[in-house]
Amino acid sequence: MIEDLRGRIDYDVSGAGPTIVLVPGSCSTGAAWRPVMAAWGNCFRCVTTSLLGYGGTPERRTLRDPSIWHEVDIVERVVRKAGGPVHLVGHSFGGLVAIAVALRNRVPLASLAVIEAPAAELLRDNGDRQHYRAFRHMTDGYFAAFASGNVEAIATMIDFYGGAGTFASWPPNVRAYAQETTAVNMLDWASAYGFPLSAAALASIDIPALVLWGELSHPAVQRANALLAACIIGAVAVEIKAAAHFMISTHANNVSRLIAEHVIGAQAFGGRTPAAAESSL
Repeated sequence: MIEDLRGRIDYDVSGAGPTIVLVPGSCSTGAAWRPVMAAWGNCFRCVTTSLLGYGGTPERRTLRDPSIWHEVDIVERVVRKAGGPVHLVGHSFGGLVAIAVALRNRVPLASLAVIEAPAAELLRDNGDRQHYRAFRHMTDGYFAAFASGNVEAIATMIDFYGGAGTFASWPPNVRAYAQETTAVNMLDWASAYGFPLSAAALASIDIPALVLWGELSHPAVQRANALLAACIIGAVAVEIKAAAHFMISTHANNVSRLIAEHVIGAQAFGGRTPAAAESSL
């Protein structure tokens, strides 16, 4: 745990080797990364945290100020505590936060890996109205259902990502935590929609980058992440077969292997993109 003047921040570390900071998504904590970490054994020094409003990290955002930069503040604090440069990996909303950390460029990063970030604003910037509307239609319906008193309204969001029946298939304690943190997740979406994301901004990221999405994921999610990979110069894009959004649990071996290869490759290039490294030879 990190003691901070603005509130505590979840912080846990295990293993040895290159440092990987693992940022989970909404409705989860650092524990979400356990399947991936287990596949690595002790090959990496893994640092986990929880975003605002989850686990032991208290909320700092408000409805008036849901800025994603509050999330960036805590991840930067984690990176500084871990000691950089680190390999930053984010899943879902955690992936969007990781991108924002890379764009602000205040902490040393060796590489970036993003797994299905909700980059809806990049779709809008690209003029992709159909897929942008898919995100908006989902969140509008979900928010309206919650406002009307539906305590399981978050199932709409979970099933959008994982496919019909995903929420119902989860263990009772996992469903309960998602329901308990619905208001936090709604702030996550406010943070995401309030974060302008453009191709020009993404082109400024000059560290090795990996972008993953699932073959079975929602088409809007696939399109958003394909755009991310296309806009980050030199990024490696991989579609994981037979996987959907919650792949860090369902396809942990595939995800862990791809991230490990990415980290090892980035180590070889000293935290720069291969193209940048080659140009300096």
